[in-house]
Amino acid sequence: MSTYRAPLQDMEFALNELAGLAQVATLPGCEEADPGTVSAILEEAAKFAADVLDPLNRTGDQRGARLLEDGSVRTPEGFRDAYRKFVENGWNGLGKSTEFGGQGLPQVVAAAVEEMWHASNMAFDLCPLLTQGAIEAIERHGSDALKQRYLPKMVAGEWTGTMNLTEAQAGSDLAAVRTRAVRHPDGTYRLTGQKIFITYGEHDYTGNIVHLVLARLPDAPEGVKGISLFVVPKFIPDASGKPGTRNDVRCVSLEHKLGIHASPTCVMSYGDEGGATGWIVGEENRGLEYMFVMMNLARYSVGLEGVGISERAYQRAVAYARDRVQGRAAGLAPGAKTGSIIEHPDVRRMLMTMRAWTEATRAVAYVTGAAMDHASRHPDAEARKRHQAFVDLLIPIVKGHSTEVAQEVASLGLQVHGGMGFIEEAGAAQHYRDARITTIYEGTTGIQANDLVGRKTVRDGGATARAVAREIAGVAARLAASADRDLEVIGARLGASVNALERAIDWMVPAYGSDPRVALAGSVAYLRLWGTVAGGWQMARAAEIASRKLAAGEGDAGFLRAKVTTARFYAEALLPLSESFAALAAGGGEAAIALAEERF
Repeated sequence: MSTYRAPLQDMEFALNELAGLAQVATLPGCEEADPGTVSAILEEAAKFAADVLDPLNRTGDQRGARLLEDGSVRTPEGFRDAYRKFVENGWNGLGKSTEFGGQGLPQVVAAAVEEMWHASNMAFDLCPLLTQGAIEAIERHGSDALKQRYLPKMVAGEWTGTMNLTEAQAGSDLAAVRTRAVRHPDGTYRLTGQKIFITYGEHDYTGNIVHLVLARLPDAPEGVKGISLFVVPKFIPDASGKPGTRNDVRCVSLEHKLGIHASPTCVMSYGDEGGATGWIVGEENRGLEYMFVMMNLARYSVGLEGVGISERAYQRAVAYARDRVQGRAAGLAPGAKTGSIIEHPDVRRMLMTMRAWTEATRAVAYVTGAAMDHASRHPDAEARKRHQAFVDLLIPIVKGHSTEVAQEVASLGLQVHGGMGFIEEAGAAQHYRDARITTIYEGTTGIQANDLVGRKTVRDGGATARAVAREIAGVAARLAASADRDLEVIGARLGASVNALERAIDWMVPAYGSDPRVALAGSVAYLRLWGTVAGGWQMARAAEIASRKLAAGEGDAGFLRAKVTTARFYAEALLPLSESFAALAAGGGEAAIALAEERF
């Protein structure tokens, strides 16, 4: 059976050479993130992922979480102990503020570590993932009293957090939220209603669970402007800060899911016995604004889920292809012995596709993570603004494209296994099932694409999108003029792709203004176009850096040559998809609307 091993060499290359870890380490509060320290952190995280989390992944999938008669939830055997080790080792507070007990490391470092958790055991890491977002929302918008009461224990991992948005009648339309909050004379609120799809809404890891709940006040305006955000703990902390009185909130059922079986997905009921006590976060009727802080970080993390699942599916497929002996590959010398299927040309094509997509999405995610650090910590206000604009553009791409890629990579992993891929014992099917939720979590790919078009491209007239495209075009032009044949080919292909991207931007901005339906019908293709070209951009940069190091006799020559080869494969086999995505974003969207009027 395949065992997960974190791709530390590629991770460190992406961090140091592409994301610019050295520059991040110059930011206020990031001084300890030097390459040596970060390398040591990654090595320890890799051990935890391989030795503790990966062995539980399959058993957790088989056994799943269980709802007991008393309304409590039991996670699969070993998960609770793994969580205890996780928090004892300090992993929960890695990127959180030192003010509340965290280690204060940069987001980009936390992202690399988080990828390992997703790859080794995604169902386990969904709990810390939601806690991170809850911490962020309270830290940014909660009162000092809320911060002091909850953040130290949440950062330490003693208490976990959830995000309660979705309701059965509302789905992604949060304007339709009906959960009700009524003001109480003591300054608290009483909440009644029901939420669905609440990840780790109930579990046995910790003594308390802090729910962040969207609800509507009786006199609130209609729509999303009338939603407020509340902290609703499972147990109300007593005067000493320990879990006290049980709050009026219960898990009433668990969903039976396609994948991530070890992660309890709960239906949560508030106020069955008169009302759950809650404390407001920030001001009334600004809850959705505050929740988007949590949601944006969660969307980035879901993009990392896509990267992690892709890496895990790739590793399993490579291991199987090396071991599986079947047939004699075409082109081998007559009389050659039957070898493993990794010698077959189409198997190599599939593995290279998996590898190239995975490395490209990793690089884009890490570069975005570094920009998040600059956006929050850079001493210059204009620099923070510039980096934030880049982050805003890239977040829906990281989330939407990386998770769509994970579907293809996990599917190819099944195909490499052949018939055994369809058999659960081989393990590849779990990755395929687990990956499927990632395109739905925190807003479907269509929702991410609508955000990319309406808020991130059109709102400033395409200025940020065009600025990033120009930067990509500069890299393409430089490589296309190279005397190195590999770099020349990569540059030429990237240049053609960024031209397609620029045409799509030029079409999308006026199209959205004249007929938003047509523009949004092509929005997913536009997002995939961005993801494909952004991946090509980072792969081209990686090839250029690797070539320079090879020429100077620096580094691991085998790893660096593989970097160039993978980048050229991406340029020749995957970047041409950008032309199709660009055509679909424009003409395809118009045709889809026209056809819908006639046939649907």
